[in-house]
Amino acid sequence: MLRAEALTKTYGRSRDRPPALDGVSFEIGAGEIVGLLGPNGAGKTTLLRILTCFLAPTRGAANVAGCSIADDPRGARHAIGYLPESAPLPPEMRVDEYLSYRGALKGIARRARAAACDEAIAQTELGDRRRQIIGTLSRGTRQRVGLADALLGRPPILILDEPTAGLDPNQVRQMRAVIGGLGGDRTVLLSTHALAEVEALATRVIILDRGRVAAAVSTAEIAGAGGLEALFARATGTDGESA
Repeated sequence: MLRAEALTKTYGRSRDRPPALDGVSFEIGAGEIVGLLGPNGAGKTTLLRILTCFLAPTRGAANVAGCSIADDPRGARHAIGYLPESAPLPPEMRVDEYLSYRGALKGIARRARAAACDEAIAQTELGDRRRQIIGTLSRGTRQRVGLADALLGRPPILILDEPTAGLDPNQVRQMRAVIGGLGGDRTVLLSTHALAEVEALATRVIILDRGRVAAAVSTAEIAGAGGLEALFARATGTDGESA
């Protein structure tokens, strides 16, 4: 469903500057929720930008739902629902107006657009907020609007970048419940600094360190390794708080 093959990204021409990504390879199957962890500067953001076709790799390849990001970037984008860390939402629009607008941009036919918006609103539990102006919503609710946008059109793959960053504990629980309900139906790549979030949601974990895959393990292997925090510390030479 989602495959990376020796992805490498370098910036500039200086030989002294290490690559942002250095031969990153992995595969994620249909219906999996996979956590992406790593210290600051490990290459997580670069990897997400390449997978979502916002950035071209220097070398290597990636395949998204059967579409090459190099040969068919439009098809790859169509297969992905992307939630950036800070979703750029227009504060003056109402929730349902914004989602309808986004559905039009994504090419959802007019006759199917209302049903697609209704489905995304139901999945993210925004029914009581659908007519509210976005600028009046709490940060947690705005994040759910961003997730509803990512769900429009039923893309088979979701890429979520720090979906609970800046949320209060109750909002975190709500967002995790929504994401957890998507597993099995969609393939989810979840980039986060929160180890507890990965433990609660993911079936597998990929840990990046200095642009390379330092570990790629299942939740069963995590338990055998003494827990995620211990595994992260061994893989990156840091402590769990730096994830």
